[in-house]
Amino acid sequence: MGAAGRNLFNGKTIRAEFDTDRDEWMFSAVDIVSVLTERPHGHARKHWGTIKFRLKNEENELTTNCSQLKMPAADGKLYKVDVLNKIGAAALADRLRFPRTEQFREWLESFTGGGRRYILKHKEVPVIEVELDTGGSILKVGKLFNGKHLPVGTFNGKNADLPVLRDWWNRRSIPASREGLREFLDAFNMSVPQELLDKSFGLSLSDQYWICPEDTELRWEGINFFHNTFSEDVGNLLFGKNGVGNAGGVILMSPDNTSDGILRKKWKIIDGRRCLIKSGSKPFGQEPANEVLASRICRRLGIPYINYEIMRTDGENYSVCDDFITGDTELVTGWQIRRSVRNENNTSEYDRYLGAAEPLGIPDVRSRTDMMIVLDFIIANTDRHYNNFGLIRNADTLEWLSVAPIYDSGTSMWCKSLHEEIEPLSDKTESKPFENRQIKQIKLVKDLSWLDLDELDGIEDEFAAILKGTTASSPSSEIRNMRLCSALRERIELLRTIIKRTSIGPKGRR
Repeated sequence: MGAAGRNLFNGKTIRAEFDTDRDEWMFSAVDIVSVLTERPHGHARKHWGTIKFRLKNEENELTTNCSQLKMPAADGKLYKVDVLNKIGAAALADRLRFPRTEQFREWLESFTGGGRRYILKHKEVPVIEVELDTGGSILKVGKLFNGKHLPVGTFNGKNADLPVLRDWWNRRSIPASREGLREFLDAFNMSVPQELLDKSFGLSLSDQYWICPEDTELRWEGINFFHNTFSEDVGNLLFGKNGVGNAGGVILMSPDNTSDGILRKKWKIIDGRRCLIKSGSKPFGQEPANEVLASRICRRLGIPYINYEIMRTDGENYSVCDDFITGDTELVTGWQIRRSVRNENNTSEYDRYLGAAEPLGIPDVRSRTDMMIVLDFIIANTDRHYNNFGLIRNADTLEWLSVAPIYDSGTSMWCKSLHEEIEPLSDKTESKPFENRQIKQIKLVKDLSWLDLDELDGIEDEFAAILKGTTASSPSSEIRNMRLCSALRERIELLRTIIKRTSIGPKGRR
């Protein structure tokens, strides 16, 4: 099979895939039903199921043109879907008998699957020719100009590894699970978040990669978000401000098109600084408070970190932090580092990551990774996935500079749990990315000589003050806040107990 394409008919997406075995394009049956009936995918899926059942009972020849292929869904994953060739797609349109049937048949007849051509650049360095389908995904690649400047983990030694490069590009988009995203995409007649990428040339505030349309004279210095202003329209709409129904006149040139994570967030220029503003989640909205707590713990323990503060606006609390990447540096995520080496049998996730990261020449990769594990144990962080930690390199020279400071620690401290569900001493507390339980992950750390837990004396009182300023005042919330603060102290003492059982003695009380 060839590369998947997402193609627009009447402003709506119809997924298409070129089947090399059959030497023809195949089209998603559900997408055709959805577009022609102008109904959501859920309704169209049921409608197609009914049609297919009737066709089988009728022994209709349309079923001979129906097969299954894997195609990307809204979450970016591949699923098998019913597909039809051009003959079958036209027959389905005739059976539906909706007003745009003739228009669809004309579109189908002229369909060639062609995409839009760009050059992927690293600042001003041309890297590789790419062709995007109308859904914003990489359809295929062309001439390679500079393999050294390909995104980390996407070079196979001779050319770009297309599936990995496509995955890197798709991960650049807003996750499909982002709260409020579906309504936003619907307002702009988009099906998947990848369709937003080329609206801002794929530019980000985490690195210097972008796509330059062929035969244009655009330059990185003139459009990048580190040195130029940008629209806040996308961020405001994703935050629910002004309502997604007011899509007219919206400027989509925004770094919010490439922001990661499921929580509502937006980039904003504050006093000349690029700042990320992030909300909490229901029911407690606790994540901003957790970000501040993680900052305070890191400061006390001497762990390099990004400072978070609370911003209150429109009656809600948000966390805010400065961008730690500049126009000359870039974040290379743990996912990219991990993908850059082959998976060896009997190699743990921890050893695999360090086996890829340590040879890059950054001297404190292991100790800084261990510091991250210790912090996550203390705050019971359940979501330290491979995309919220990594390394920093120089975007011009490609020199590896440092481990990224701690950031994105909000999904911790039982942020979605009721007070009676908070169990700080449980050995079932979940973790990522190296082990699935915190009690197992902390045992990966072999050197704790740097750690002085006495520095955390009174941290629970600081956390109480943070929570008091960010949560609603009610008897139930006060009970929950007290439980959270006592749980924090219990986690610290649990870590102290674990340390005592080891042969390595850290600083502080024993």
